[in-house]
Amino acid sequence: MNSYIQHLACSNCDATYPHTEPQNVCHLCGKPLFARYSLDQLKDNWKPDDLHTRPNSFWRYKELLPIQNDEDIVSLGETVTPLLNVNRLGAQLGLDNLWIKDESRLPTGSFKARGLAMAVSKAKALGIDKLAIPSAGNAATALSVYAAKAGIPAYIFMPKDTPAFNQKTCELAGANVTLIDGLITDAGKIVANRKINKGWFDVSTLKEPYRVEGKKTMGFELAEQCCWELPDVIIYPTGGGTGIVGMWKGFKELERIGWISKKRPRFISVQSSGCAPIVKAWEDGKSDAEPWQDADTIASGLRVPQAIGDFLILDAIRESNGAAISVSDGEIVDAMKLLPTTEGLLTCPEGAATVAALQPLLTDGLIGPSEKIVLFNTGGFQA
Repeated sequence: MNSYIQHLACSNCDATYPHTEPQNVCHLCGKPLFARYSLDQLKDNWKPDDLHTRPNSFWRYKELLPIQNDEDIVSLGETVTPLLNVNRLGAQLGLDNLWIKDESRLPTGSFKARGLAMAVSKAKALGIDKLAIPSAGNAATALSVYAAKAGIPAYIFMPKDTPAFNQKTCELAGANVTLIDGLITDAGKIVANRKINKGWFDVSTLKEPYRVEGKKTMGFELAEQCCWELPDVIIYPTGGGTGIVGMWKGFKELERIGWISKKRPRFISVQSSGCAPIVKAWEDGKSDAEPWQDADTIASGLRVPQAIGDFLILDAIRESNGAAISVSDGEIVDAMKLLPTTEGLLTCPEGAATVAALQPLLTDGLIGPSEKIVLFNTGGFQA
């Protein structure tokens, strides 16, 4: 690998930390840490043409990834996910240039493979020997299989009503699974309270620096697939929000090395009306979100009452002149039927939420009929 990583820096107070030691959040303010790279040096030494002979995998962007040695990569055959033109769905809604980035093609069936492949690879490099995660489902599956591949024990804490698929896949991969009464935030408290005594390294969303580095590769792939000209709008289902945070970070890095212009897509965050803390904060003009009470939705990945990166999600939405919108579970169910019947694509409830948001966004003038719009389907259908 030829990583240009320099150090870690707090996303809030800019305190710096070495990337050569295990790190979770900032010791001073408790906010997420970001990997920082030698971008000025990289600008002179890395060009888009260098990608032409590289494998069709997100590891192709190795210079802007935190893994320094090839032998530390923990891979299950990750691929660049397709960007699909959904013209029949677009025509039905009056949208001329509608696309879906389909993350269900990754090894574990969801975008969580990106972040956990990166986090487990870095854990292996740092000699970490126990990993723990609270999860609403897909992240648990991803950690379980990547940790199994790396030979690192995984400790999983999930709500009892987490989809059966995720419970079973974690068990099949040999993870230590605990089902709890409560939500992902309750699972997170268990990990936080026990990790020191148990010797676990916490890989919760944005409570370690490397899952976001995996997620930003969605933005790298999208930019490359669009010939380094970003779309007008990205519509993204938002729970913990690492995807938005990661892509926003990645776009800034690509601009710094001269691969893209200053143009940014408007980020539109989609949540369920049964759990919409980011939407409420955006509507109220707040810089962070209050915990959502009595969170309830069929989209388990959107059932995140409080996200540690709320201020980063809201920053990306506002800096991009974007928006946040909620849709009902009924609308999500209808969208899960609409996408297969028009395009033959099966989607998770979270991905369907972005489809459900299209009509109200168009009606409210938040998207335009001729704009290039990219939806993210973050995972595959699970019975």
